[in-house]
Amino acid sequence: MREAELRELICLLAKSMFDRGLTGGSTGNISARTEDGGLLVSPTGTSFGRLDPARLSRFDAGGALIDGDRPTKEMPLHQAFYDTRSTAGAVVHLHSCHSVALSTLPEVDADNFLPPLTPYGIMKLGRVKLLPFFMPGDPAMGDAVRGLAGKRSAVMLANHGPVVAAKDIEAACNAIEELEDTARLAMMLRGMNARGLSDTEVQALVTKFDVEWDD
Repeated sequence: MREAELRELICLLAKSMFDRGLTGGSTGNISARTEDGGLLVSPTGTSFGRLDPARLSRFDAGGALIDGDRPTKEMPLHQAFYDTRSTAGAVVHLHSCHSVALSTLPEVDADNFLPPLTPYGIMKLGRVKLLPFFMPGDPAMGDAVRGLAGKRSAVMLANHGPVVAAKDIEAACNAIEELEDTARLAMMLRGMNARGLSDTEVQALVTKFDVEWDD
């Protein structure tokens, strides 16, 4: 995809998520690989609802900022995914309400954050790792992602928000929306003794759709 088209698509998808309440104010950040191996990144303090394609932070393949506004303070988080997952073509981080709410509950499994309620949460995300709370902008978030050695495409930052890496910007946005949808279902069904997918059903999905599932 040409860079001009990618710039427009980043802003279009970000606005779509903002308009539907998946992140608000000036929260969240988004990045994508360019054809030359560089990155386009949402600037610090910007709203997903009002990103300007011309002002996106532009990094070259060596990681130097060469154009645009100052990037999000969560760059170490994004860079950790690009450095540890060779298939990563985009990274999205939101402050979505239901996933944050779910992250505060003591009974949540930190190694498998999302309950197996639908096939798509498994197919698009695999196992989601719940990471502990970090101060916003803390480089330790990137260190925590690096500590996973590229084994997870999605993490949940406790009391903060989800982060998803995928092959391209559309796949990353689709996956993080699936994460929030599954978290919303989990919160809606809490205390209702809902029937989730069985271990056998989960394993069948993992096998059929070649999902990253093992630790």
